Amino acid sequence: MTILVTGAAGFIGSHVAQALLDRGERVLGLDNLSPYYDPALKQARLARLAGAPGFSFRTLDLSRRDEVAAFGREHPEIERIVHLAAQAGVRHSLDHPFDYVDANLTGHLAVLELGRHLPRLGNLVYASSSSVYGANSRLPFSTSDRTDDPVSLYAATKKAGEMMATSYARLYGLKAIGLRFFTVYGPWGRPDMSAFLFTRAILEGQPIQVFNNGDMRRDFTYIDDIVRGVLAALDRPAAGHRVYNLGNNRTEPLLRFIEVIEKAVGRKAIVELKPMQPGDVKETFADIEDATRDLGFRPTTPIDVGVPRFVEWYRGFYKT
Repeated sequence: MTILVTGAAGFIGSHVAQALLDRGERVLGLDNLSPYYDPALKQARLARLAGAPGFSFRTLDLSRRDEVAAFGREHPEIERIVHLAAQAGVRHSLDHPFDYVDANLTGHLAVLELGRHLPRLGNLVYASSSSVYGANSRLPFSTSDRTDDPVSLYAATKKAGEMMATSYARLYGLKAIGLRFFTVYGPWGRPDMSAFLFTRAILEGQPIQVFNNGDMRRDFTYIDDIVRGVLAALDRPAAGHRVYNLGNNRTEPLLRFIEVIEKAVGRKAIVELKPMQPGDVKETFADIEDATRDLGFRPTTPIDVGVPRFVEWYRGFYKT
């Protein structure tokens, strides 16, 4: 099977591409190699994939919709799409809003258009986010909850992406599944995420900033569990458009997450307590009942297992 993976140089995208290659699929990877964070890390992820039989890669910005359409005409054999390319990060959206319009709206639409014109496409799986739940106080977050009150532009663009997919399913019969990811972490992770930021700071003896004076909780989800969920969704096309939560189904205090990192690193953190940041939320917690029922999704990795694996990777990759 020929599968297109967008964001193939990204954290989740590179892991998904590797898993697909491991099971014998042909993978076409796209990524714009954005400088949002260190492109060298993205190149290192790609280097792990480059020698694998069945993998090919092209640098392409999805907001260049004519180039995306041309790519589709070159590859009518594509049977599945895993669309993970996006402009991530809540805080970045406060200062660089048009990055989110280009990647998460224009780029997402370009992929939907690509998908509806591919003659053999059987399913399109794309990344949404737990951020769509906004300041929802009802826990755990369920896909049946309202998601029309975003607290950041990033969240608004991800919700818009879901609505766009709904319209394409209705208008053109596109089969699509949106996955709302909950705080994904693990080896080869993003440098702007908490596991990476805290580990680096602790190893370097620098303070870490903990917002809302430490009163924060997150549903931390290990990368291997997320990859299994993505592949399960890819293999089970919906009748039209469906959305699922992919989380660990457990909300952890942020201060406990830091304690687990401290134990894995072998050093104490210098903690600076800060007020809540604009666009942030106090707590996330995924209800995964639908994903378990329909996709067989059952996360198995607690932070006491996943965090040491991340720290081990970090120390090996950065020689610390």
